[in-house]
Amino acid sequence: MKDIPKCEQVCVHENLIKLAQSDMPDEEKLYDLAELFKIFGDSTRIKILYVLFETEMCVCDIAATLGMTISAISHQLKILKQAKLVKFRRSGKSFIYSLADDHVRTIINQGMNHIEE
Repeated sequence: MKDIPKCEQVCVHENLIKLAQSDMPDEEKLYDLAELFKIFGDSTRIKILYVLFETEMCVCDIAATLGMTISAISHQLKILKQAKLVKFRRSGKSFIYSLADDHVRTIINQGMNHIEE
């Protein structure tokens, strides 16, 4: 592992500290942001979001597309719904899922761009 470069002289740059602190969100918002990113830490949830990029689908169709059980998909959709990343509407006896908004697509696309650099 490479050594992390260190300052040769210890000094505090008050103006830089104040600048960084002035832009720092409060603890609750930082916690909420960390929780949001935890949601993206599961490849099944990412796959579900990618499926919903193309079209809205019911749980059965998502399960069939991903080769998974309806139960497993339902569990992940519940988490995605609680995080406000997907939404649903009722159509007869089915619930049709879709991305909650364009922010979800942007987050996924930005992450993909980052890892492909």
